[in-house]
Amino acid sequence: MGKGKELETELFHIGLLFLGLGGCLWAVYFFLLRDFLPQMPCLFDRLLGIYCPGCGGTRALTALVHGRLLQSLWYHPLIPYTAVIGGGFMVTQGLDRLGITDGKGWKYHNWYVYGALILVAGNFLVKNALRLGWGIVM
Repeated sequence: MGKGKELETELFHIGLLFLGLGGCLWAVYFFLLRDFLPQMPCLFDRLLGIYCPGCGGTRALTALVHGRLLQSLWYHPLIPYTAVIGGGFMVTQGLDRLGITDGKGWKYHNWYVYGALILVAGNFLVKNALRLGWGIVM
């Protein structure tokens, strides 16, 4: 097995682990804890008066799950980006492991990470410029 194939295998296993843990945590929260846990305020907003780099992520995920792609992109573009890149990677690698695609699973590229960092930084800068420069609160 080549070095690239080993990396894709490790990333696929990590992805499965995150999907499983995320699903379990969501189920525990949704069925047991959501009526008891208070919503935590954003400390960036509370202390500094600016949006944090992750502000809007939960709203973006909720919008995406409900099929509102443009709204999800507005709230936080990293969420739909991760759904496409991460989902595409996991689906194609899973099909490859099942023998359906004959080695055609998506490969890992560093630009996936660079793209994510650019989206987070751009979202942070644009939303805070709108808030601080024009008083537009999201």
